[in-house]
Amino acid sequence: MTHADDVTWMERAVELSRKCPPAEGAFSVGAIIVGADGTELANGYSRETDAQVHAEESALAKLPADDPRLAGATLYSTLEPCSERKSRPLTCTQLILRSPIRRVVIAWREPSLLVADCVGVETLRASAVEVVELTALADQASDVNSHLLP
Repeated sequence: MTHADDVTWMERAVELSRKCPPAEGAFSVGAIIVGADGTELANGYSRETDAQVHAEESALAKLPADDPRLAGATLYSTLEPCSERKSRPLTCTQLILRSPIRRVVIAWREPSLLVADCVGVETLRASAVEVVELTALADQASDVNSHLLP
């Protein structure tokens, strides 16, 4: 994927995040899984299927875990994948690491508003997952969450 492709997919993920029902104490996030051939494989957003589902979790759940296309796929998420979670047994970081996905693109690092120290990016990188940060789109991703931010 080129930088321009990454920007296009992240802009689409930001649009998905706008579908999230706003919730106190939860970020609105959009996620898209894109195959190596540049086609969208799945997408999801926070609270899409239930009040606790995260965007990455929702997108990953729409594909079989053994889908061969995941090995060359990129996961785009408007927010750093969670590394701490109370509502589910696995964090989004753990779900990504259990998948064959080895490239993740984010727009915004999780601020210490709900979790004191999110280490999703560091954990992914320590496990040989390439993480690209599109900080130029962080404002778009955070604007969707203005209901939480001071």
